[in-house]
Amino acid sequence: MNTTLTNTSSDRSAAAPAYQAFRILQAGFIAAPILAGLDKFFHLLVNWDQYLPSSVAQLSPVGGHNLMLIVGVIEIVAGIGVALKPRLFAYVIAAWLAVIIANLLLIPGYFDVALRDFGLFLAALALARLSQQFSRT
Repeated sequence: MNTTLTNTSSDRSAAAPAYQAFRILQAGFIAAPILAGLDKFFHLLVNWDQYLPSSVAQLSPVGGHNLMLIVGVIEIVAGIGVALKPRLFAYVIAAWLAVIIANLLLIPGYFDVALRDFGLFLAALALARLSQQFSRT
């Protein structure tokens, strides 16, 4: 039995569940990194500096807070990247989340956040795989 999938126009229709999943994940990984990145500057959601281990902050040549501002810029760029080139930037987001998870595991009391970010990591990988079929960029 031939189980090869082809990318037909019906696969890309708005009614196709896999295409809908691709678009839902893409929208989420555009919005979440951009909003989290912007909030690094305003701290409306949370004081993001608390998620940086003191050992990392001490090693940073720019200081802990400024390092988190750089993180914010990277997240904004990654979110825009998912909008423009999801085939590449979904993997960038997944790698970024892996770094965030490792960072959170260095801070006692944030293992629950690390677990949630692991779920986001898996979703980013799902977006990356779906992008292979549904995105031309």
